[in-house]
Amino acid sequence: MSSQPLQPDANLTSDAPAIRSLYQQMLDSWNRRSAAGFAALFAEHGHVVGFDGSQMHGPAEIEVQLGQIFGNHPTAAYMSVIREIRFLAPDAALLRAAVGMLPPGQGDINPAVNAFQSLVATKQAGAWKIALLQNTPAAFHGRPDLAQQLTDELRRLLPHRAGSEGAT
Repeated sequence: MSSQPLQPDANLTSDAPAIRSLYQQMLDSWNRRSAAGFAALFAEHGHVVGFDGSQMHGPAEIEVQLGQIFGNHPTAAYMSVIREIRFLAPDAALLRAAVGMLPPGQGDINPAVNAFQSLVATKQAGAWKIALLQNTPAAFHGRPDLAQQLTDELRRLLPHRAGSEGAT
């Protein structure tokens, strides 16, 4: 038995930028309020579990439901910090991120809607697609110090506070 640590497969680590890009495209589509752009990033049987527990199945349903949301509500823009990209198999990856939302016309995030996102991506015909996006509120019940730490971290992404740093 070898005592050397396992080395990540070079092919897997070379796909990490593609996973990061897929996630960024998803956030950018949301921030542009593009239901079609957002939905196009999902696999045929892709699934979304929203912040409120709502669920959307497949790109067509995702596009319709997001189109209704974007058409009826002034949605906030996402700001994120990617915590991890982990390959589950050569054609499957998990991305975990913390997200905050900047309401339209506001200069600060709304801490009440801070969340954690988990994205499972699959590689199909050489292209990465989203199989699952799960949004979980970062409520931290009974632990206000953790909620404040996350809010402070996300606030550092704000343009007027980030200096040369940008949101992911």
